[in-house]
Amino acid sequence: MPPEHEALLILTRQQFPALRDVACEVEPIVKGGSDRHFYRFTWAGNVHPTMILMVYTMARRDNPKFVPATRRLAALGVNVPAIYAFDEQRLCVWLEDLGRDDLHAHREDPWEIRRAYYESTLVEAAKLHSIKSASLSAADLSSMEPEFNEGLYEWEQNYFIEHFVRGVLRRDADAPAHAPARTVLMELRQRLARLPRCLVHRDFQSQNVLLRDGQAWLVDYQGLRPGLAEYDLASLLFDPYVTLSRSERGELLQYYANLRNLPLPELRTVVYQCAAQRLMQALGAYGNLSRNQGKASFEQHIPAGVRNLTAVCDEAPELAPLRSLFL
Repeated sequence: MPPEHEALLILTRQQFPALRDVACEVEPIVKGGSDRHFYRFTWAGNVHPTMILMVYTMARRDNPKFVPATRRLAALGVNVPAIYAFDEQRLCVWLEDLGRDDLHAHREDPWEIRRAYYESTLVEAAKLHSIKSASLSAADLSSMEPEFNEGLYEWEQNYFIEHFVRGVLRRDADAPAHAPARTVLMELRQRLARLPRCLVHRDFQSQNVLLRDGQAWLVDYQGLRPGLAEYDLASLLFDPYVTLSRSERGELLQYYANLRNLPLPELRTVVYQCAAQRLMQALGAYGNLSRNQGKASFEQHIPAGVRNLTAVCDEAPELAPLRSLFL
């Protein structure tokens, strides 16, 4: 066993004295673009269920928000992993192991199978989205990431321009030819910032939904904050990591609208606007991660992100000028 794993095992046995003499296999979990590290602990003889150790850093502001977010979501009845132990000084959290199966792993399954998984995912999302930001106390808000407002939407747009438009495509976003696109960006962030907010996951995509016994469980929600439910929906339905057809997206939007008794036309309009915002943020992330952080694998998702953003501009004519920035 590598020395790092030995050290983590010693630390774990200190947290769980009953497991001090139980043989254990430590397996690193390599996934995603996070700066956190995850390990699976499998105990001999099944004397304790497998557990996940998350080791985080303070490099990202949202990392220490994971534990309070877990507790908040659990109190709302959302399917999230149980916390077995938490060492705040050593930045370690021991969690229930929800297994290896995620929504992304079913991307090639027939729609008849996938639809039930997506519907279960939307049921969990609706539990978050039922909590309006106006009902949150100052203490609640202080334990979360800052809410989505015009400034945050502008930050996402600038992230897209800096790391994708300039960084990947080598285009001058300030050129006169892009003036209509810049106007659309301003109008988009102002429009979204005026809408009422609720609790949102913030990174609601297929790799952050685990499946156990056919039910959806949420992970990677440390970015929990007030925002738009439609932003979460757009993240899931226009996820560059999977392919959903226009009709499949339509079925899921209808299902969600029925869950929450919402008018479908208004929901669809805002989802497309949020999809443009979310996809621009994602393309900026792919550019930054692949070019500046040595994670070249994220470059492979750029074509899908561009295809989805193109489809969104096709559906929402008011967004069409954005094409000049990425096509």
